[in-house]
Amino acid sequence: MKYKSVIEMIGNTPVIEISNNVTGLKNIKVYAKCELYNPFGSLKDRAALAMFKAKEEELKTEGVNKIIEASSGNTAKALTVIGSINGYKFETVTNRIKIPETKDILKTLGAEIEELPGESECPDPINQDDPINYIKRKIASSDEKYFYPNQYENLNNPKIHFETTGPEIYNDLGNVDYFFGSLGTTGSSRGTIEYLISKNSKMKKIGIIGAKGQLLPGIRNIDEMLEVGIFNKNLYDDIVEVSEQNAIDSMLDLNRKIGILAGPTSGASLSGALEYLKKEDEKLNELNLIEGQEKIAVFIACDRIEPYMSYIKKRRPEIYQSNPNLDTIDNFENKIRLNQESFEHVKELETKEVNEIIENENKEGYIIIDLRGNMAYSTFYLKGSINITDYIFKNMLDNGLPFSKENKVLLVCANGEKSKIYAEYLNRKGMNVYSLKGGLVQYKLDGYSLFRKIKKLR
Repeated sequence: MKYKSVIEMIGNTPVIEISNNVTGLKNIKVYAKCELYNPFGSLKDRAALAMFKAKEEELKTEGVNKIIEASSGNTAKALTVIGSINGYKFETVTNRIKIPETKDILKTLGAEIEELPGESECPDPINQDDPINYIKRKIASSDEKYFYPNQYENLNNPKIHFETTGPEIYNDLGNVDYFFGSLGTTGSSRGTIEYLISKNSKMKKIGIIGAKGQLLPGIRNIDEMLEVGIFNKNLYDDIVEVSEQNAIDSMLDLNRKIGILAGPTSGASLSGALEYLKKEDEKLNELNLIEGQEKIAVFIACDRIEPYMSYIKKRRPEIYQSNPNLDTIDNFENKIRLNQESFEHVKELETKEVNEIIENENKEGYIIIDLRGNMAYSTFYLKGSINITDYIFKNMLDNGLPFSKENKVLLVCANGEKSKIYAEYLNRKGMNVYSLKGGLVQYKLDGYSLFRKIKKLR
């Protein structure tokens, strides 16, 4: 097949049936809409191209020379390539990129990256340091001419899925009975759903998100369900929460049993779909459906596995290690997440107790270690704390204990979860380590002050 440009390859992706040996369903056929086969590796290729094409002529007449977007992954990748092909630079402004390979890929493609200290994958309209608000201020104060697609609010995002993704699914499968979409910007699920329900108004629409405290690349978790931009919660009949470990389990099924080399977010969609559909399948058993009468379910296999190796290694180290029983902090953290270990020796300080320590000039002599990223720490921190990022701290622990048993240590992180695990691990070795309960987020919510540096626009 001959193309003039790689951009012509965007869209017309296949649907692949997921074997009943994997799904365990008798009355429902499950299909993956394989958006990972787009040329830049994800479903975001469609939205990126649509948002660019809608303004292409204006960009030329207005003398725009740079595209800017709030994206920590696939949208940034697609806009970088599309922009580069058409002679535009690309800059992404994002909260800390949590997948190292993503940052490397973007830099390789020529993207400029500006990272802010936030943790959420979801925009927060009331936070002035949110990437979207930051971008708007940056454009207003800059002499440079930008094109800002704003994927969270741009209606060309869902529109392209209404015009292409939905019709492609319908042309391949006919009426769909269940549709599962992972919720990030929600453009792909909204556009696809709106088309498919125009063909079958009884179709059930289910959104997939991460469970509380869980990071699933590119999609929200239960703490990030703000109705901002194009997200409309009422569009969905149900929302299913998926854990990191269940997402990886289903991802490995896709990889090893089906041959679809999709990443953890696709695994989350399959996991959430099967959790929901098993209940539906039991109801359908009573109808005694015959072959050819099965219901049709579709989920989006949204991107490829390759950029997520570090994510998977961190959460499933036994895949890569010859001895998963080695006494390492990664192995211990994984066992905690799998409920193979419990918190027996952790010591937590309430926010009030930590505030008293700070106000008393830390007379008790705690070594206060902030495990967050450098950008987050440079923006706000506890007085007297030092910044050792979790990645570096892990390496220190795996090569020996960095302080003595006589030291009193206070670990802090964003939400108190990582510091709690590290404190448990160290206290099992006889250390005297405490964790800030609820993390710095709870510390701020309880009204206590942090030292803060204001980031100025260049």
